[in-house]
Amino acid sequence: MSVGFVMIVHTALDRAAAVARHWAEAGCPVVIHVDSRVPEAEVMAMQQALAGLADVRFCARHPCEWGTWSIVRATLAAVELALAEFPAIGHVYLASGACLPLRPAADLTAYLAARPETDFIESVTTDEVPWTVGGLSRERFSLSFPFAWKRQRRLFDQLVTLQRRLGIRRCPPAGLEPHLGSQWWCLTRRTLSAILTDPDRRRIERYFRRVWIPDESYFQTLVRRHGRRVESRSLTLSRFNRQGRPFVFYDDHLQLLRRSDCFVARKIWPGADWLYDTFLDPGLPARGAAEPDPARLDRLLTAADDRRVRGRPGLVMQSRLPSPDWAHATTCAPFSVLQGFDALFEDFAPWFERHVGARVHGHLFAPDRAEFAGGGASFSGGISDAAALRDYDPGGFLRNLIWAGRGERQCFMFGPADRQEISWPLAIDRNAHIAVATGAWAVPLFRSGQDFAVLRKRAAELQRVEAAFLDILRAPQVRARVRIWSMADAVRTPMEVLLGLVEDIAPEARSRLPLAAAPRLVPLSGFGAFLQRLKNEGMLPHLVGDFPADESRLRPPPLRRPYLVM
Repeated sequence: MSVGFVMIVHTALDRAAAVARHWAEAGCPVVIHVDSRVPEAEVMAMQQALAGLADVRFCARHPCEWGTWSIVRATLAAVELALAEFPAIGHVYLASGACLPLRPAADLTAYLAARPETDFIESVTTDEVPWTVGGLSRERFSLSFPFAWKRQRRLFDQLVTLQRRLGIRRCPPAGLEPHLGSQWWCLTRRTLSAILTDPDRRRIERYFRRVWIPDESYFQTLVRRHGRRVESRSLTLSRFNRQGRPFVFYDDHLQLLRRSDCFVARKIWPGADWLYDTFLDPGLPARGAAEPDPARLDRLLTAADDRRVRGRPGLVMQSRLPSPDWAHATTCAPFSVLQGFDALFEDFAPWFERHVGARVHGHLFAPDRAEFAGGGASFSGGISDAAALRDYDPGGFLRNLIWAGRGERQCFMFGPADRQEISWPLAIDRNAHIAVATGAWAVPLFRSGQDFAVLRKRAAELQRVEAAFLDILRAPQVRARVRIWSMADAVRTPMEVLLGLVEDIAPEARSRLPLAAAPRLVPLSGFGAFLQRLKNEGMLPHLVGDFPADESRLRPPPLRRPYLVM
């Protein structure tokens, strides 16, 4: 007993002819159905390419259209011819013109010979199918579909809507429970003969002529009626993406296809010369009794499809922007946002960079330009400091900066005087560590020496902006790690605040941080009186905290030497 192949072909006839020759020369009969819409000249060229092969036949041609009964009709015509012309075949293997054998035909023949009564076809009920994408599940069997979905989309949709409104339902023939599955199967001669000679064949075919995509249900349903032993799996490696489109294999998938141990793969790109030359080589080594294991590829293909659709966190391309509904972070690595500390401490940025080993930028979202570390006009990856480019997509600017600087912790200053469009992207990014000394914006105003009326108006504006940012940081949607101190608390206990900042990035550096190396607070003599004058003028700087008019009351407690109690 041998295996015969039925090939449904409509394109790339030269590739299909090469595969048919490979099987026929290995002793496996082949029956080919070519779509009647294919030009006659191409069909004649294919017939001439296969001339002289005694085990190749061409069956009557029918026009084939996706999702319609025509594909089943073409398959039945080819199957009938195969059973009539080649009485020695024990199994019929259905393939397409885009299929490619991955193992020698002898492997498949031996495998099927050891399972002479087994039908290999994916066949599950509609309740057990989770992979129906962008289509109908149960309704494909209960509604009528006389129109082609691809060519007559409007009529198709209108008729479906009308039948739903009228409550029209069709019932399958008695004794049939509709099943679904991959259209690429390998069935025994006995099962196919029983399907072809079923007394109810006319009635069954009349029902399936109005089923949507019947090539995924006709044989899958009838095999449950006539098959003796059904293994609900396909011997053909065929995978689909999230949109329900077949996964296409190219030359760079060669090693993956080898590892699958499957007998046939679909769908192969016609230009994959390396794949065709490798797997159609008569000297291809046999795999013996190796069991087909497509699950080996599932993990890799699923990961590849997930990367294609979702991308990697922090890597944004022109064709794909991250969705706010995705659970992962929008950036690729942890980073720190520091608000107010550069206003409170002298030379804060170089001190912080030196002790935590991070790249500390200035105000990346300053109104006039992005202040990169070192004062350069660009950053790694050609990221420009131009405000217009940055403000076109602030979130994209930040993602690109973190991606370009991956491998090194990125930190930057932020404040209410900066562009605030980045506030929500920062708050919902789980990679963000945000530390805020509220009210520190008042220190630069105090030291500016400007007209007090201008300062009062500016202070009110900055406080309003910072209060809005704090409301965002306290929202339930926040995923960032947030620490908030008032300016008054930071001035009272500066070392505690600084150690907290260092601990967020480099916990091991906290224990070895020399106290003498801590940055000094900026001179605040007269700052309390400045705040009191703001209050007297009607502006209440409540975000500064409890900052008394007498700054001596804010002096930090003296540091004591640690001691051990025995």
